[in-house]
Amino acid sequence: MKKGYWVVAYRTVGDEATMKSYVALAVAALGQFGARTLVAPGGAVTAHEAGLKQMTVVVEFDSYEQALAAYESADYKKALVALGSGVERDFRIVEGV
Repeated sequence: MKKGYWVVAYRTVGDEATMKSYVALAVAALGQFGARTLVAPGGAVTAHEAGLKQMTVVVEFDSYEQALAAYESADYKKALVALGSGVERDFRIVEGV
């Protein structure tokens, strides 16, 4: 079974309180799906070629299907509501090799 990954690059980040609320809810929601954070917010980012230096997060799941289910879960939807519209991000769910 191939692993699944969330790869998220934050273009703009709202206020810190909003992010803290989102992270607390998201971590609780994703824990139910066995998610593991491989790249956490605040880690070093070096952009090359057409890349942009943006806060980046990578989360690993045991399967691509789990990664999709986590995003669609009711608990993660609550986290998205807490995130609001003050954040712009490039969010992808990808299948590992």
